[in-house]
Amino acid sequence: MADNKNFVIGITQGDINGISYEVIIKSLSDNRIMELCTPVVYGLAKVASYHKKYMEMPDFTFQYTKTAEQLSTKRPNLINLYEEEVKIDLGTSTKIAGQMAERSLYAAGRDLKNKLIDAIVTAPVNKNNIQSEKFKFPGHTTFFEHYFGGKEHPALMLMVADNLRVGFATNYMPIKEIAENLTMETLVQKLETLNQSLKQDFALNNPKIAVLSLNPHSGDDGVLGDEDQKIVQPAVNQAFHNGINAFGPFSADGFFASGAYTKFDAVLAMYYDQGMIPFKLLGKNGVNFTAGLPIVRTAPAHGTAYDIAGKNIADPQSMRNAIYLAIDILRNRQQAVGNKQ
Repeated sequence: MADNKNFVIGITQGDINGISYEVIIKSLSDNRIMELCTPVVYGLAKVASYHKKYMEMPDFTFQYTKTAEQLSTKRPNLINLYEEEVKIDLGTSTKIAGQMAERSLYAAGRDLKNKLIDAIVTAPVNKNNIQSEKFKFPGHTTFFEHYFGGKEHPALMLMVADNLRVGFATNYMPIKEIAENLTMETLVQKLETLNQSLKQDFALNNPKIAVLSLNPHSGDDGVLGDEDQKIVQPAVNQAFHNGINAFGPFSADGFFASGAYTKFDAVLAMYYDQGMIPFKLLGKNGVNFTAGLPIVRTAPAHGTAYDIAGKNIADPQSMRNAIYLAIDILRNRQQAVGNKQ
């Protein structure tokens, strides 16, 4: 791993028809980024030029290269993954956009495995057009878990905005499948992963974790479902017994409405909407971090935003924050290793 400002941060291009290139270029035009790291985009030179033109940023330039072994520390880098022309249809989901997003993801993943880069920041993809014979994942989190983790390192999606951190007990899945995928063992494992990440990645010595209930009002003693009594509460008790400061389960509505979330270092939600809706209402320019893996991956907390693609109005702050958080976590992990030696 490189030292501090020499960290090499790989950035995947995401969907070329969305706002990915716009927020990437706007972020990397901020000179503070170059002072903190060496960024390298895994993308397409001709597509980058197209986006740069409508953004009217002639002074912004990439250092084009073919490998992460030949990077400039003076300006942002772009590894050109495809020499042919690629049709750009701003605001539209296309097959070629999905293929190029997949190519970028695997190229950056290989370089991270080979230690040519120190972390990955992923721009948003379309979860439908990226599907292929090779890529059959519902999102980045499960892809990175498969590519870098496996059973030994289960991944946890953790949304971060300043001191608000919201993790998820289940990944993307239909609502009807959530209850059947919740077990006491899984919840304890998620709490262990979250607790370890708070210590290692966020340098928190004695973190406190709030656990949300699955059912409204924590099930009202079984009237609205018994999962909280039979699964969630025993998992919280077991985690606490294991030395994790886990508390709950708390009914999600009152927990966020009362401001109780401010008293905890992290929150474990049972499913996506339960945690993501309050996170996006309360957190500004948030970041998606894949906790629990031996590698560092972050992403802006927004999607492809086809509706504003090409209009040059996309806010790059979430992408900048994703880069900053990746650097902070690398530093914290480096410090944690140093403290053990």
